[in-house]
Amino acid sequence: MDKTRETALKVLYDVDTKNAYSNIVLSEILDNNRNKLNEKDVGLISELVYGTVSWKLTIDYIISKYSNIKINKISKWILNILRMATYQIIFLDKIPKSAAVNEAVNLAKKYGGRSTGFVNAILRKVEKTDYEELKNIENNVKRISLLESMPEWLVKELLKDYSIKEVEEICRCSNTHPKVTIRINALKTDKAKLIKQLEKRNIQYEETEEEEFINLKVKNLANIDLFKEGLFTAQDISAGRTAKILSPKEGDVVLDACSAPGGKTTHLAEIMNNKGKIIAWDLYNSRLNLVKQNAERLGIEIIETEEKDSSIFEDKYINKFDKILLDVPCLGIGVIKRKPDIKWQRKKEDIEEISKIQLNILENCSKYLKTGGELVYSTCSILKAENEDLIRRFLKDNNKFEIVKEIKIKTNEEADGFYICKIKSK
Repeated sequence: MDKTRETALKVLYDVDTKNAYSNIVLSEILDNNRNKLNEKDVGLISELVYGTVSWKLTIDYIISKYSNIKINKISKWILNILRMATYQIIFLDKIPKSAAVNEAVNLAKKYGGRSTGFVNAILRKVEKTDYEELKNIENNVKRISLLESMPEWLVKELLKDYSIKEVEEICRCSNTHPKVTIRINALKTDKAKLIKQLEKRNIQYEETEEEEFINLKVKNLANIDLFKEGLFTAQDISAGRTAKILSPKEGDVVLDACSAPGGKTTHLAEIMNNKGKIIAWDLYNSRLNLVKQNAERLGIEIIETEEKDSSIFEDKYINKFDKILLDVPCLGIGVIKRKPDIKWQRKKEDIEEISKIQLNILENCSKYLKTGGELVYSTCSILKAENEDLIRRFLKDNNKFEIVKEIKIKTNEEADGFYICKIKSK
């Protein structure tokens, strides 16, 4: 039996039955089987897991065309065997249909016993044309939902804020493979020197429109000695713009109120040339340890961590900070390509709930800003309710603040979707 597909199946089963995040389950299983798998195996397992999870809605629709048993009545093992095989048949050109079907039947023998005939019968009928036919659906919401495997409620929400063409593009790009982007650590090196080091190690790269960001063609950054030495860190270009827009100066006292795992916190420190003070808050000490580890690896000494809930107001911080970064908790609609589980774990009701938390954090932390100070509010979401609408609600009740800069980055092939708004205390 093919161990790569069996390993992928175990991840999919755990994700499905435990409501777990695929990246976490996948990492655990790969770590436990590291000595048994080569790089090619790891690549295929990751492809099968992320692809199947991302395209689940569309895959289930196609399976239901040929199944006489309703999706929710099929055993979880068999359903995920069907999903994984259907993903291969529809979306992976390099894997012959016969191989996908045969391996699925072998898995069904082990995990479903008498279900082999059922699995074989369905998969023999599945063809790439099943997907192509979805393009003919007239209803815009249903067509986009099925073509791009996006929940209908989310398509409807996006259509409130964007045109049909924009929504189609956002949803399409949410299914693409995210690029591995790194931010060069200016405290330790520069672009020219790092590129020489990459070339010396035969690591493929491509430059980006942002000077300090480079895309690498690698599977695992943590294995690269240059990463361990702190010459760079992983960060998407969109996320990298938050610290640049806040633009702290050497000697500033800065608050990062939602800091873990520390990508933006350390970027602030690099911009400040490691001079001044950054207070980094997060809810859990275990997550703050990630901030400390990142700072240590990058050679940063000005970050002080504090376990704190930024939604709870404290008088002692009033007028204390020159600059504040609020990368608030959000629905994460802009980073679905990195975390496809978001599509299935979020629901429409979450918008109102999360926006209350976001506004509360903004209301509290805005009071911690010195007169003339600047604050950046950001999310990796692209819904107006979490972004533009929320900022307008805040400004309506807080007229001593004004917008300095506001940008929204729609999810695209190059970068994640993001919202960044810089406001100033008058």
